[in-house]
Amino acid sequence: MRIWRSVVGKLWLTILLLVSFVLFILTLLLMEFMANYHIDDAKKELTTLANKIAVILENHNDERIAHSITADLSDDQTTILIVEDEKHYWESSKKGSLVPKFSVSDIFEDEKLSDAFYNHEEISLVKSHPLNTPDENNEQEMIIVGIPYKADGKYGSVFVTRSLLAINQTIKQTTKYILLAAGIAIVLTTVFAFFLSTRITYPLRKMREVAMELAKGKFHTKVPKLTHDEIGELAVAFNQMGKQVQFHINALRQEKEQLSNILSSMADGVITLNIDGTILVTNPPAERFLQAWYYDQGMNVEKGEELPPMVRELFQQVVSTQREQVIEIQLQGRTWVVIMSPLNNHSSVRGAVVVLRDMTEERRLDKLRKDFIANVSHELRTPISMLQGYSEAILDDIATSDEERKEIVQVIYDESLRMGRLVNDLLDLARMEAGHISLGVESIELHPFIEKVMRKFQKPAKEKNVELHTEWLNEVKEAVFDPDRIEQVLTNLIDNAIRHTNAGGFVKLSIQKAKNGLKLDVQDSGSGISEEDLPFVFERFYKADKARTRGRSGTGLGLAIAKHIVDAHNGSIRVHSKVNEGTTFSIYLPQKS
Repeated sequence: MRIWRSVVGKLWLTILLLVSFVLFILTLLLMEFMANYHIDDAKKELTTLANKIAVILENHNDERIAHSITADLSDDQTTILIVEDEKHYWESSKKGSLVPKFSVSDIFEDEKLSDAFYNHEEISLVKSHPLNTPDENNEQEMIIVGIPYKADGKYGSVFVTRSLLAINQTIKQTTKYILLAAGIAIVLTTVFAFFLSTRITYPLRKMREVAMELAKGKFHTKVPKLTHDEIGELAVAFNQMGKQVQFHINALRQEKEQLSNILSSMADGVITLNIDGTILVTNPPAERFLQAWYYDQGMNVEKGEELPPMVRELFQQVVSTQREQVIEIQLQGRTWVVIMSPLNNHSSVRGAVVVLRDMTEERRLDKLRKDFIANVSHELRTPISMLQGYSEAILDDIATSDEERKEIVQVIYDESLRMGRLVNDLLDLARMEAGHISLGVESIELHPFIEKVMRKFQKPAKEKNVELHTEWLNEVKEAVFDPDRIEQVLTNLIDNAIRHTNAGGFVKLSIQKAKNGLKLDVQDSGSGISEEDLPFVFERFYKADKARTRGRSGTGLGLAIAKHIVDAHNGSIRVHSKVNEGTTFSIYLPQKS
């Protein structure tokens, strides 16, 4: 940086110019004063000399003695003329080269001198006159003093002249000293001004450095307090300002981080829009929404179309009406509820806040609730209708024999058992889904347990001409699980397998020791499950028999209960099936080593 652009240079230059101007004016005044002083002093001296000569002439009758005394009073720079008239005068001898050429004719040729002579008046003046030297350019100023006198009744005048050359030389010498002193003063002023400006501006330069550090975010930098004057107070105030700026910056940073954390942890998506519809702020759920929109558009989204058209239309409505708007849109198979509110800036709208709520699960649960009610109503309607119909048959004495009445009562009994199973299954499923399932886990000998389960289905399998057998793929003696719950799972799976296997088919239970656990496979050669139904087999009221044929179809809750029981054991259950080839349910139960 150039010095005249800095505060030091400007302050130093200002002080230097001010002092130089004052010294210049003072030097001119001193020079004028010295010149006037020396001239006035010379005039006084010459006037005193002329008065002495006039007194001598008035008091001495002998002119020769008076002239002799006058000659002794003159020097090599002074000329004395005693003039009575143009023809009678006396002139002192010229002793030096500095004595000016001054004669009687000069007196009478000068108007002022001649008037003073004839009017007998004192006169004192300065005029140019040639010196008593042979040089061509020898004019020099001289002082002329005239004093009238009266001797023996006659008037005359004493004229004393002196050259100003000596006085001018003295003035020049004095001027040299004045200029030398002024030069020394300017040099000292320069040094002092530079030192003073540097000392004054040092704290300011430190403040500038600290301000640059503050601009870079280094708020811990402080200005040293070097003085106790206003600049020191400014340094203290500057440091306090830095602390306040750091405090407010930290507060803003904390608020920003807190807002960012809140937005990031929100389950709902949040988008902040500018007044022109551009996106300002988003959170992760909103990013997922936008990514789904970008993917739906083939990743070819033009500028200004970052939002779906329905959302952009909703934004225009919010800006125009300045009221909250709500819509529901479908995007990539998910349901989103869009709630948009205006951002007000005093009396105008400066943007909008969009809240995106993924309602897919809620809509799915709502659909499940409706399906559950429909399924329960359907499952209960058939047995209730049969109970009602056969009860009316008994009341109306339609049955004519004991055998018919026994058959009607058997149907009523079977349907009541079916309703009881349905209610019990619903209660069990509700408790499991609520997390109220309790397991009685213990170490079980597998061979007796498996034989007990398989023994229950020997008669139903024989009646349907279905081969039922057990296969041990490796030796497993004991396992740890809840025997009642696992028996419930196997009972459901084997019962389903027998019911969906035609005569001549088979149902096989395979047991093997897997890695860190026990694996049970229930395989049949039945009708199988279609590929589109496989993802839903573990949902409530799923039935492979869409016609819901009574006597063949169950309640539709068995597989859902089985999955909850296996999950409670920290295990897994999977299904593999092909239509008209058979189905295999695989159960894995982890075992502690």
